[in-house]
Amino acid sequence: MTTATSEAAPRQKLRDDDPDANLRMNPAKVAIGIIGMVVIVWALGNMFLAFGYYPEKFGSKIVIGVLAVIGGVGGAAALFYFLNMFVEGLPRRLSEGLIPYAFVLPGLALVTLMLIYPTFQTVNYSFANSDSTAYVGLQNYRTIFGESAFWTSIGNNVLWLLIVPAVVVGLGVVVAVLADKLSATGEKVAKSLIFLPMAISFVGASAIWGLIYAYNNPGQAQTGLLNAIVVGLGGQPQTWLAISTAKLNSILLMVILIWLQVGFGMVLLSSAIKGVPEDTIEAARIDGAGEFQIFWKVIVPQIRGTVITVFVTVFILVLKVFDIVYVTTNGSYGSDVIANLFFNKLFAASEAGQATAIVVVLLVAVIPLIWFQIKHFKDEEAG
Repeated sequence: MTTATSEAAPRQKLRDDDPDANLRMNPAKVAIGIIGMVVIVWALGNMFLAFGYYPEKFGSKIVIGVLAVIGGVGGAAALFYFLNMFVEGLPRRLSEGLIPYAFVLPGLALVTLMLIYPTFQTVNYSFANSDSTAYVGLQNYRTIFGESAFWTSIGNNVLWLLIVPAVVVGLGVVVAVLADKLSATGEKVAKSLIFLPMAISFVGASAIWGLIYAYNNPGQAQTGLLNAIVVGLGGQPQTWLAISTAKLNSILLMVILIWLQVGFGMVLLSSAIKGVPEDTIEAARIDGAGEFQIFWKVIVPQIRGTVITVFVTVFILVLKVFDIVYVTTNGSYGSDVIANLFFNKLFAASEAGQATAIVVVLLVAVIPLIWFQIKHFKDEEAG
């Protein structure tokens, strides 16, 4: 055994030292790899096109779902197998340098196809007419900037941005701190109940809160919880979502999103608070600091990174808020937001050019936030 091993080592060394190995290519592996990748991509493309255009041929959606999972996972495995074969067939020096990038390439291709290409195409269409058949220059931007509906949407979005992220972070911190004071069982139950709304879709949450804001004529039984309380206290029922005074309807819609997102903020902030070293808290207590001082001067500075992460994440979510407004008011009574205005421009008014121009404005608004979040993550990793 020792002799065989000692003989294999010099042979391996000779292959490593062979200068021709860096230039030698395996044509069979390269050809099989290329053909295999082309066949797999062709087969997967046709399979998913068949799912979209001829779903009746597969019997049911369950069959389509099972085939999509099997085909997607198996196809990805086969694609990487032939990709690896192709790379191994190249000259060794080229193969060793290329193989890390080769395995990232399919992911980058999907990102390019699904995200980068549509982004550039959207910017392109924002300079075209309503059916994207001819260019009209900056006309779409002049039109949307000249409409009061656009500026109302901008104003509402700003109001959402000023209120929702700050309230979500504030309530998230409060709930996290208070839940940590409970027993182990009590903490689990409390956090589960507060996190539960995260499992509900925006549309479902809007339907639930629609029942809370429901209105019946005076004299009738009020099925809406809010109006039932008002009437019970001797007041008159209100059409809450139809009130545009002082943007009350927008604030009531914000309550829905806050209710959904407080659980998200609580989970992240609770983990951060639990990660604060206990010795720093004990040192503050020894120095005579009260609980309130410990919270603001010891705990908060150490969870600052998580607070920023939650704030920016919710901030970006608020910029794109659509479902809640669409389901409840569809932008009526001065409650419109940018994303809902885009939807109505595209599908109700059939103004594709103006709709894409609105999307570009939203994209430009989001880019600085995304850059800030990436920079923040990098700074945290470096720290």
